Amino acid sequence: MTETNFDLIVVGGGPGGYVAAIRAAQLGMKTAVVEREHLGGICLNWGCIPTKALLRSSEIYHLLHRLDEFGLSAKEIKFDPKKIIERSRAVAKRLSQGVAFLMKKNKVTVIDGQGALNGAGKLKVEKDGKPVADLTAKHIILATGARARTLPGLEPDGKMIWTYKEAMVPEEFPKSLLVIGSGAIGIEFASFYRTMGAEVTVVEVLDRVLPVEDAEISAFAHKAFEKQGMKILTGAKVASLKAGKNNVKATIESGGKTTEGSFERAILAVGITGNVEGIGLEGTKVKADRGHIVVDEWLRTGEAGVYAIGDVVGPPWLAHKAMHEGVICVEKIAGQKGVHPLDTSNIPGCTYCHPQVASVGLTEAAAKEAGRKVKVGRFPFMGNGKAIALGEDEGLIKTVFDADTGELLGAHMVGAEVTELIQGYTIAKTLETTEAELMGTIFPHPTLSEMMHEAVLDAYGKMLHM
Repeated sequence: MTETNFDLIVVGGGPGGYVAAIRAAQLGMKTAVVEREHLGGICLNWGCIPTKALLRSSEIYHLLHRLDEFGLSAKEIKFDPKKIIERSRAVAKRLSQGVAFLMKKNKVTVIDGQGALNGAGKLKVEKDGKPVADLTAKHIILATGARARTLPGLEPDGKMIWTYKEAMVPEEFPKSLLVIGSGAIGIEFASFYRTMGAEVTVVEVLDRVLPVEDAEISAFAHKAFEKQGMKILTGAKVASLKAGKNNVKATIESGGKTTEGSFERAILAVGITGNVEGIGLEGTKVKADRGHIVVDEWLRTGEAGVYAIGDVVGPPWLAHKAMHEGVICVEKIAGQKGVHPLDTSNIPGCTYCHPQVASVGLTEAAAKEAGRKVKVGRFPFMGNGKAIALGEDEGLIKTVFDADTGELLGAHMVGAEVTELIQGYTIAKTLETTEAELMGTIFPHPTLSEMMHEAVLDAYGKMLHM
């Protein structure tokens, strides 16, 4: 490598990092990305994308078992675990190669190695402990991402006790599975493995599954999961795990009782922690708090010229949040006009289980806790023609409005394709749309999106189709 001086260096080539680099290059900055493993980061290689490929296989498998409902038939419905995983990995590889193409297209220099701050405006890069390059730049963005969080006594071994990474590439599908944690990662894997035939037990320390979601949506999803045959223990915790040769023995505390359980595998899905180690924070004014880098509204750290974006700066741990932070950070550095700090209330969240869950903004409880007087609307999938035609009449859409101003405070969904529908409410929130504008909007028929309209109408006593 010949060039060592840049306008901006991004440490980490995940969704936040590579998007920041592209935007910087578009604005005329000489830009480099330092990535130690895979372009696209965890999301593209071991998270968002490959898990959706796995869940697509399970979705098709689920539908194949319902063929009779649609007047169809097939014999010997079965699946090949090896091919399912191979397809998932191929999807991830294709997209990683796509990111490499984007770097080349935008003339972003990609450096293979581990980057660490090394003085003001300086970054050293090593690979396998050996020096690769000493770089300089006026601006350095830390986009180092995060890794799976572990708990004392519940450490994963990669064989019997998995993190998300091992759960994506099993040598064989387990017949029984313990999932510790019921956030998006835990529930997605629980849904995948249950659909593929495993006996699944989910243990959640809080009082409900998907605890960041609206309580009503969470309860709806809970019932749907149990209907599918999942065993769900809330207000419970796994006190210990012991990996054996062929199983994992778990001690579970629930309802004041302690029980022992045996499972072929266990997945630890209790959150993530930022990758703040080994990136040269020592001796700088960059502050790390509980595993995450502290930044201001413009993603600036306490060290001049050093910024941080994405999972390493904390929740919500979402790729689309990281991407937007990358753009905001770079545009602010470049002095672009009209740049606004990120409004986290406009960040949608999606869980790709069956049924899907999606939301944006405040839950009903959070809105009331904030002192808002609210109007709440609901519409069930069973009242929608398209949902019934699809054979997907299990679901609910819920809206929360400020009773005084008509501001859309939040929207919460559970059911088929809600991860695609949520963007409509996200746009509405971003544009500060009121209930009057949403009620006056024409939604096409027959579509699932009509339920979004009906949920708004219901909040104001105007629902038409129930």
